[in-house]
Amino acid sequence: MADGDSVQWQWLGGDATVWPDKAWMRRTTGFFVVVGLLATSCPLFRIGIADSGSALTYGGRIAGFTIVFVAVVVLIAAAAAVDFWETRRWRYSGVVVLLGVVIALLCGISLLLLQIGENFTLYTVIGIALVVWASIALFELIKSRAGKGLSIPKNIAIGVIISTVLAAANLAYSQIYVPYVTTPLIQTGAAFKESNIDKRTGKLYMTVHMYVRNAGQVPVYVLGSTYWIRGEPAKSKPVDKESRSELIYDGEFVRPDGHVLNPGEEVAQDAVIEVKDPAPGKFEAITAQSEVYVIRKDRMRMTGNYERARVVGKSLKESLEEGDPPNPQYRFRTGISNSSEILNATRGPQCVTVWRLGGKKPLVLVDVSPPDKRIRFDLERPPLDQRATERYGLTQVRGAMAQTPYPGLLEKAAADKGAAPTPTPTPTPPPRPQLPAL
Repeated sequence: MADGDSVQWQWLGGDATVWPDKAWMRRTTGFFVVVGLLATSCPLFRIGIADSGSALTYGGRIAGFTIVFVAVVVLIAAAAAVDFWETRRWRYSGVVVLLGVVIALLCGISLLLLQIGENFTLYTVIGIALVVWASIALFELIKSRAGKGLSIPKNIAIGVIISTVLAAANLAYSQIYVPYVTTPLIQTGAAFKESNIDKRTGKLYMTVHMYVRNAGQVPVYVLGSTYWIRGEPAKSKPVDKESRSELIYDGEFVRPDGHVLNPGEEVAQDAVIEVKDPAPGKFEAITAQSEVYVIRKDRMRMTGNYERARVVGKSLKESLEEGDPPNPQYRFRTGISNSSEILNATRGPQCVTVWRLGGKKPLVLVDVSPPDKRIRFDLERPPLDQRATERYGLTQVRGAMAQTPYPGLLEKAAADKGAAPTPTPTPTPPPRPQLPAL
């Protein structure tokens, strides 16, 4: 044979449906690839369908539709795997299978990354299994030269990539990033109104107006509200030691519990406060202040009936465990769902717990944690769960302190002396039907 002559080989064992190899090994490999792709599509369909219809944000629903599309691609890849390991009648079957396996690998890596710092769940196992399976399948596909036959002109590929990246970046910024970083603007405050002295008992009654307003663009749940009326002590001499203010009254002013405060909405209440012994010189001034605890409605939803989840009295005392706050007035505890199904899958079940402590310094504590995790109460611990603050926009909003001079209040009340208004009763809510333990 002369130099430069070409050599041609021809297979004479059959047509394109016949493979010159061990059929059982090839079909076993194809079977495990098909099973892996089908297993990948199942959680993708579950998450995508759930988010496309019920995610709390526009970005979450777009992500849901995207995941459904990806799941369809993986199903097509499973069908292409049958062709690739059997007849190879379709030129691009290997490329489609390669794409499906790469998607499975990225899904597994994403699940594991989202699991960092979270509880070990079923999706942690799924993520590990996907990464191991996809890595082996990818190695086998590369060895089989599955990408052979794919030829896309470079100028077309570059144009498609640039256009896709720009469109995705614009959508992510306008519909996902901007709404996510928009912070709620919640305003709360208190103001003194009229005052009166009962001519029969000599008691002083004053009306205090409390309000909370959503002046922003983000709806919120009001998890708890409280206000304090204090008497600032009079100082007879400049050298006297500083005296502490006296708590005259404290209570709640937002009903119902767990009220949804939409943008532009306001909740207000007037409370009639009684001062039993309004002796001249007893106080220098009367102060009032309100505080609310809110959580973003676009990042979670209540799965239980928060309004009926209040536990008080004997039931509360009997349910207390080690690490719970001492002598709480009430407790709320109900399950919550994240803004998207992918977050539910990676974070697992979550509960929000709200405690109110009485005494001279009333305090509200809020925690978001898994149902089986006990949060230990610590006086040195911040009153808000910092992790929940970052994830769910849990916020403590305290209004500016309203103050009125006590002598002027007495003088005005004496001028309007008459029948006493009905004072606001001390909040002692009756026990409510209990939800089943979570």
